[in-house]
Amino acid sequence: MAKEGAQRAEETEQMIEKEGGKEAGEGSAAGSLRAADTKEMRAVVLSAFGGLNKLRVSKKAMPEPQDGELKIRVKACGLNFIDLMVRQGNIDNPPKTPLIPGFECSGIVEALGDSVKGFEIGDRVMAFVNYSAWAEVVCTPVEFVYKIPDDMSFSEAAAFPMNFVTAYMMLFEVANLREGMSVLVHSAGGGVGQAVAQLCSTVPNVTVFGTASSFKHEAIKDSVTHLFDRNADYVQEVKRISADGVDIVLDCLCGENTGKGLSLLKPLGTYILYGSSNMVTGETKSFFSFAKSWWQVEKVNPIKLYEENKVIAGFSLLNLLFKQNRGGLIKGVMDKLLDLYNSKKIKPVVDSLWALEEVKEAMQRIHDRGNIGKLILDVEKAPTPLMANDSTETSEAGEEEEDHEGDNENKER
Repeated sequence: MAKEGAQRAEETEQMIEKEGGKEAGEGSAAGSLRAADTKEMRAVVLSAFGGLNKLRVSKKAMPEPQDGELKIRVKACGLNFIDLMVRQGNIDNPPKTPLIPGFECSGIVEALGDSVKGFEIGDRVMAFVNYSAWAEVVCTPVEFVYKIPDDMSFSEAAAFPMNFVTAYMMLFEVANLREGMSVLVHSAGGGVGQAVAQLCSTVPNVTVFGTASSFKHEAIKDSVTHLFDRNADYVQEVKRISADGVDIVLDCLCGENTGKGLSLLKPLGTYILYGSSNMVTGETKSFFSFAKSWWQVEKVNPIKLYEENKVIAGFSLLNLLFKQNRGGLIKGVMDKLLDLYNSKKIKPVVDSLWALEEVKEAMQRIHDRGNIGKLILDVEKAPTPLMANDSTETSEAGEEEEDHEGDNENKER
């Protein structure tokens, strides 16, 4: 492990020297051109909210670190369901477009802003980013950056922060998971679902109930205690095994699953909503799907909660980080998670690697719930030629045609 770490450090130094050499050639026209090239980067740009046709890879101005920030040469980026909702504009207070999506990445520290301490140029890191992660270079405050263990790959590091911090916070900070408890998690084959299953295995005698698409069952059957098809009547299945229900419900679906989850809670049980993927039914935002999910949510009566001794909670990691300024709390959680990783008790599950130019296909895989674990955008990966054909700018007519196709898909669904 130490040998591998030394090799990585040497490779990092060589890369930085190489980049520095490019910028040094100011005495010739070729040198000036290379210096200019370093001021631009490739990035995935969302031109407007809508379907997959709103995404393309473009050249953007390279950011430089401000006071308290690190500049990171990105190696890999995490792709999450929330990114799909951002693309559709299906979130509260979305930012203005055009924008660069993405909230987590891994890479190498390339420059330090003023007052940054604890990091050096060449450090291998993973980071949270308040948008703009899907690019060759990002800048983010030092409080959102964490060093990568020597034996963790860049793709694993990009799969680590969002999934494991979300799972850990819900289980241990919100629901107070303890020995002998039981947990129901939806989308058990996804990145958060697999992180939940691994963290539950670190506590003795915890029973995990999971729902997932049937084609995933063979791959994830060993990670949960009881596995059900996502379209089955899981309420009756759970009660058949545990008549009293479960202690914790982790719901990323919303809609009718809210009432079902609450009905499954034992006294003093905790239901946590951390997503609303049921609102996403087609390629573009559907007000019908939004309204349907909204009206399917059981209206929570505080008196009923009091009488039944039940707890209902919500969790949003991005809001906790970027709106509620709890970076210090997350830093403590990351330290605990890295200790678990170093002791071989948890490990990110990477579903597949995609080039930046393949972001549309990667997003479609998430939309279709086809992934087991995390999808990763590998910045250095060469795109598959057929997938890269639509990665550059398209005509307005082409965008309109694709939008109509998305509308038809929504109607069919």
